[in-house]
Amino acid sequence: MKRRDLLAFIALAALPLALRAQTLPDRFDPKRDPEKDLLAALARAKAEGKRVIVDVGGEWCSWCHVLDRFFASHADLDALRDARYVWLKVNYSKENDNRAFLSRWPKVAGFPHLFVLGADGKLLHSQDTSALEQGGSYDAAKMRAFLVRWSAPASAKS
Repeated sequence: MKRRDLLAFIALAALPLALRAQTLPDRFDPKRDPEKDLLAALARAKAEGKRVIVDVGGEWCSWCHVLDRFFASHADLDALRDARYVWLKVNYSKENDNRAFLSRWPKVAGFPHLFVLGADGKLLHSQDTSALEQGGSYDAAKMRAFLVRWSAPASAKS
């Protein structure tokens, strides 16, 4: 194998690792490229036998922060989510509504909104999070049922 071919092979082989290693946003950032983030999330999901949840919202969204606090205060559900999904936050705000990116999926009526994707990027479910609410937070039983129902089948995990 020629040196040039070997270098090209190494570069291509390292690409999925580079995509998996990319840090996904932990907040809604209007400056992020959601296409690039989604590619990284899908690569990671495929490698880990998981699905992707695209969390659409914004830093302006009080219920988005409630959802973050809910997972932070429910270690069991946070662990379940992380074991079965790659979580991707996508910004929707006045600064950047990511209209072109979000146009591939059903219209969002409220925020946060969750899209469940297979590791191949196919939309599996569109979740209005108001159905998961209870009082001023989220219902643990409903959230668990949602996470379990839409997770990848055991045979997809390695």
